[in-house]
Amino acid sequence: MEALLAGLAATDLATALRGSRWLYAAVNGGHILGIALLVGGIAPLDLRLLGCWPSVDRTVLERVLTPMAEAGLTLAVLTGLLLFACRAPDYADLTVFQAKLGLITVGASAALLLHVRYGRALERAPAGRLRRAAALSLICWTGALGLGRLIAFVGP
Repeated sequence: MEALLAGLAATDLATALRGSRWLYAAVNGGHILGIALLVGGIAPLDLRLLGCWPSVDRTVLERVLTPMAEAGLTLAVLTGLLLFACRAPDYADLTVFQAKLGLITVGASAALLLHVRYGRALERAPAGRLRRAAALSLICWTGALGLGRLIAFVGP
């Protein structure tokens, strides 16, 4: 595994990212934008599922916020992989990074399974199941956000 991580960090792309302040800043900015779209899209929807704003039609929020959160997750993952490649061996050893990946995995898997089971708009999902899913989602995504920020203070 160490050889794979070292090889990833030695790729031309990782070397270019480490060597270019502006390229690294652009990728980092893309990562932040992806996180903003993800959490900014999913948090209001989760709060609505937990009972906030009962007069706001849930399906309207889902139609707008779910694709926004999906786009944010996609952008965050793609740019996150690039940032990880810059220092793969170092990041892979960090407990906070491993915990962040765990929360991302749980959050994304739970959302995917929920949509597979109850449909894209979650129209068939029982209210109690949606509340539990929303609580888990908020924990996972805000936790991943916090741990990701913590990497800057404990990381390499």
